Amino acid sequence: MDQIRNGWFSEINELWPGQCLSLQVEEVLLNEKSDFQDVLVLQTKHHGRALILDGIIQCTEHDEFSYQEMISFLPLCAHPAPSRVLIVGGGDGGVARECHKHPLVEHVVQVEIDSKVVDASRRFLPFMAQGFDSDKLTLTIGDGFKYMEEHKNEFDVIITDSSDPIGPAVNLFTESYFRLLKGALKRGGVICSQNGTVWTELDKVKETLDHCRKHFPVVKYAVTSVPTYPSGQIGFIVAAAGKADPAVPKFRVGEAEVEEMGLRYYNGEVHSAAFVLPNFVKKVLYD
Repeated sequence: MDQIRNGWFSEINELWPGQCLSLQVEEVLLNEKSDFQDVLVLQTKHHGRALILDGIIQCTEHDEFSYQEMISFLPLCAHPAPSRVLIVGGGDGGVARECHKHPLVEHVVQVEIDSKVVDASRRFLPFMAQGFDSDKLTLTIGDGFKYMEEHKNEFDVIITDSSDPIGPAVNLFTESYFRLLKGALKRGGVICSQNGTVWTELDKVKETLDHCRKHFPVVKYAVTSVPTYPSGQIGFIVAAAGKADPAVPKFRVGEAEVEEMGLRYYNGEVHSAAFVLPNFVKKVLYD
């Protein structure tokens, strides 16, 4: 692979021109091409195992928990009773792992389009793929668009764990996608979708929020820290179909719950703080 040279993997992406992130590689565990994308799993020297799709880092063993916990618990805790949850994407199993922890979640449906990502995660990323063993989970390999077209008003929370808006994930950032999300939600439901970083793609973040605002009355942007993502930060759209503010948790995770659920990043205070944005971001996203 062109991005691995002299024992180093270098991530280069058109979304953040002029910069790259490099990881020292000990072993290439998997290098395959699926019907949708290139699938690469690396054993790195300092970040453990890493999943790479189409040359872009999706997760590393070192810091995946901050992303997985936040994309899951922000919407789960913004809803007063998230009994039924839909995950679109998330083929590494991390979001399923986190949804299983929430005591009010009874049933999780996951729709992932690429079976090779699931297979690779089961083989090489068991610390994340354990989510697939949840007794709350029903996993379907298929198209999330088609699934939501066929399942209306069924879910309390929908989480879209996608790669960046290039390649097979590009349609998950469109207005039509948010219309499908709204239709698949129950009344008062909450959604959460990966939505890039304000440091390199602020205009794209704003564009995606605007698409979402056409279908949801309350739309907010939250951030978390992931050192192996571009700029060390990633953001999420969190939107509510009702009038509730998703920045205010309805299910409060305190010290006891943190220990019980084994959370390493998320808690009730982090939930609220994630929606506090710097001035240059607020001006673009909310003015």
